[in-house]
Amino acid sequence: MKRFALRTGVRWKISIAIAAVGALIATALSLVVHNAAQLSMLDNAREVQLERLLFAQRMYDSTHELKFGTKLNDPALPDDLRDKVQQGRRATYIHDAADGTPDVWAAVPLENGVLSLHSKFADRSATIMNDLDRALLIGSVCVVVGGSALGVLIGGQLSRRLRKAAAAAGKVAQGNTDVRVREAVGGVVRDETDELARAVDALTDALNERIEAERRVTADIAHELRTPVTGLLTAAELLPPGRPTELVRDRAQAMRTLVEDVLEVARLDSASERAELQEIALGEFVSRRVALLDPDVRIRVLHDSWVSTDPRRLERILGNLLANAAKHGGTPVEVTVEGRVVRVRDHGPGFPDALLREGPSRFRTGASDRAGHGHGLGLTIAAGQARVLGARLTFRNAAPEGLTPGPDETGGAIAVLWLPEHAPTTTGSFPMIKLPG
Repeated sequence: MKRFALRTGVRWKISIAIAAVGALIATALSLVVHNAAQLSMLDNAREVQLERLLFAQRMYDSTHELKFGTKLNDPALPDDLRDKVQQGRRATYIHDAADGTPDVWAAVPLENGVLSLHSKFADRSATIMNDLDRALLIGSVCVVVGGSALGVLIGGQLSRRLRKAAAAAGKVAQGNTDVRVREAVGGVVRDETDELARAVDALTDALNERIEAERRVTADIAHELRTPVTGLLTAAELLPPGRPTELVRDRAQAMRTLVEDVLEVARLDSASERAELQEIALGEFVSRRVALLDPDVRIRVLHDSWVSTDPRRLERILGNLLANAAKHGGTPVEVTVEGRVVRVRDHGPGFPDALLREGPSRFRTGASDRAGHGHGLGLTIAAGQARVLGARLTFRNAAPEGLTPGPDETGGAIAVLWLPEHAPTTTGSFPMIKLPG
């Protein structure tokens, strides 16, 4: 079952995180300020109420008249307040009324009962609380908006740096090892992005050193083998005729071919090869060369085109593709030229899945069951020569004519060589163009 993955950028994640934290802090501070202000006002209302009651008590003691709305033995007196007064204490009490406005009570004991004063919470105090709540709400919204803007700004800077690092790392993955991720990131601020960039650069350097060491070892081994293999082939020519001699010559020739192929792969891996360009008519060139390589191959030129390329390397690519089709494919083999595109198709079992996923690999043949002959260097060399030409070599399988392929059947293997519109330069670089697959 395929899991759903929500993709969001670092900018929005940081913005949302800052906005959420800002909202929580603003809400907490608003609640604290609101409660503190309300408690302060209520305490002040208690004191004012008690002072009024004490003043009214002194007047009652002297005149025996109730002033300022005081009542004697008020039946509405809250029970909690009555209990405190009966203990001989002065007391105040806040009662939350049904309309939301608190009632402020104050009471003192007398010889003949309880003198109490009751009034609503001051309207002015309620107005002040409403204004305070409004100010706190506006402040909280400003904090959240400001935090979000700050998050977008900070996240945008980090996101741009990460995108630059990813783009540079992508170029390195494509083989452009001269690109430095740290230089691509740039900037004055040093953060974790720089640490990541330095780590990627260090990894690239280590991989380049290891690849170069392996290439040198491979080239040295192949070079050292060339002399004894040549001597072995020469000695085999001196053996008397016979079946054993033919087998020795065949194996010696195969070993010599392998050594030459390994040396060619090493040269291609070193990126030191340069194309020697000539203007050629692609359709006419492919027709002549393919006819010499394999007369049984069907050739179709749908549209001829003049291209600037290296004929020797182009012939090497065609020869390797045809050899792979002959060894691992099925007849008929067809070569089609259309503009700058050359297609080589056979009608065999098709390319193995591993080759379609990962591309050509050394010592992995084009046979699905690995039962074919060869060492798997033909397609690797063809892909390397295509890179020198600035071309693109792709591999796919075709369905049978008019049919949808089943799970175990294909209509053959198709190798497509896309020659570039612009020829590679003398430095080996070339403008990459995107072509349909």
